[in-house]
Amino acid sequence: MPTSSMPVTGTARDRSGKPSTSVRVPWLLATLVALWLVLPALPARAEAPQALAALPSFRELEAAGARIGQIIVRNEDVFDTSDPQEDNALFRAANLLHIQTREGVIRRALLFRPGEPVSATLIEETERVLRSARFLYDVRLRPIAVRDNEVDIEVLTRDTWSLDLGLSFGRSGGSNSSNFGLSEYNLLGTGTAISYAKTDNVDRSGQTFQISNDRLLGNWISASYRRANNDDGRSEGASLVRPFYSLDTRWAAGASWSRDDRIDNIYSGGEVVSRYRHDETRSEAFAGFSRGRHEGWVQRYSVGLRQTENRYSLEPGATPPDRLPDDETQVMPFVRYELIEDRYEKLTNRNQLGRPEFFALGLNAVVDVGYAAATLGSTRNSWALFASASQGFELGGRQTLMTSAYLSGRYADGAAERVQTGLSTQYYLPHHGRWLFYASATVDKLFAPGPTDMLLLGGDNGLRGYPLRYQAGNQRTLFTVEERLYTDIFIWRLFRLGAAAYLDVGRAWGGPHVNQSDPGWLANVGVGLRIFNVRSAFSNVLHVDVAMPISPVADIKRVQFLVKTRASF
Repeated sequence: MPTSSMPVTGTARDRSGKPSTSVRVPWLLATLVALWLVLPALPARAEAPQALAALPSFRELEAAGARIGQIIVRNEDVFDTSDPQEDNALFRAANLLHIQTREGVIRRALLFRPGEPVSATLIEETERVLRSARFLYDVRLRPIAVRDNEVDIEVLTRDTWSLDLGLSFGRSGGSNSSNFGLSEYNLLGTGTAISYAKTDNVDRSGQTFQISNDRLLGNWISASYRRANNDDGRSEGASLVRPFYSLDTRWAAGASWSRDDRIDNIYSGGEVVSRYRHDETRSEAFAGFSRGRHEGWVQRYSVGLRQTENRYSLEPGATPPDRLPDDETQVMPFVRYELIEDRYEKLTNRNQLGRPEFFALGLNAVVDVGYAAATLGSTRNSWALFASASQGFELGGRQTLMTSAYLSGRYADGAAERVQTGLSTQYYLPHHGRWLFYASATVDKLFAPGPTDMLLLGGDNGLRGYPLRYQAGNQRTLFTVEERLYTDIFIWRLFRLGAAAYLDVGRAWGGPHVNQSDPGWLANVGVGLRIFNVRSAFSNVLHVDVAMPISPVADIKRVQFLVKTRASF
């Protein structure tokens, strides 16, 4: 899979590459909650009307040919003490302890400059870029003065609480995980993220150090470094990338390197049946160019060199798999093409609660083709392909349908190998005020898989009423329907609450790793509470779920209790 051209973040991930599932308990917010337990929950404050509503909109100013005058950046602290509901000693103390984001960090992220013609599209994209920063809670851009066809623009932002010192815990599919560490997502107001953590989960335990910055030296350069020492090995990685940070960015370049020495498990029925050691090294360098946005479309072209080395060995004392994959080295020049349609919709109460979200409704397609040549040091000659496409649709009545597809694989010795393909859809239907009906479907399939390749299904990836990695196979299907409630409860001005009732139906089958004791279709129902930690840079969504499998086999618990964090509802 090609290296992303987006800035690298410091999000912790588990062995599968997914964000780690844990419940973060930041020390300051935990203290505030403890002190306020005796107080009633405060209702959300209605948004104040825009004082400058009489001024023209950015689109009207663009149509009039206005140019940009002064740009005034106002970054505010975590809590708004001018609001009576946030004007108290605790929140004032939090503001005092917090180091605000430096004005230059925000100003350098703007995609427009004084003297340029007003572009509503560029201003909207700037809001998307700013809102992607974890250390910002709110972003608003508005005209504040118009004179002689020149407009002054105010950029108003509010910080999140960025220091996380505390414990984390999680439970999913009958397995527990824990974390203790220190994370700062906006070191000295510079946008630098740094963290140290001790983790313990179903796969491994260890210590991890990470540091990253998406605006290195005040430029659009993203740098990151990560190192982990685990009980089954160690991993390390670094990257330095100047990405396509906006739709009008004309060039990008970068390099990355990682090494991961670990023990991989093979599962059946949610239990580990064999283990082996996997030593993987990856590196990539690329350069790309683009003509920028043209009539609502963007095309990007990249070339680069990718190198991967995979070494497999038996682990002493562990049950070995039937067959190990062959060791392999690939040295692969590649070309990549991206096509992006500039069409976004700003919505609320979909995957977040009470915060704007940007849905990419336009076509977004990527094709990456590489050739590994034996003359360059590869084990053998082979072609590699990765392709993906996504598009959203507005169906009327505020309905939204998001679709995506992907294909990856290789061609060597006259045959396709390790091909994986999949389709997914997500459907959103708001109704009756704060209620929303959600449905999703995913289908994945492996063709000519390697001896240890498998698709997993269980409590950690969508089938919430079953153990982790309960089924495995060459094919996987999962359907989910949810009825979601987005309440207006804003507890202590820190947490927003939501809820969901759901049905999951799925199955993984085919190949040598099938769960022989329970190979058929599986289903569960459940209800859950969603708690959005909106004032912190680590503002994940806490899921507290009770899921019950339908017609389970004898050794499956009749009730699964899950506590974990996810990136969305």
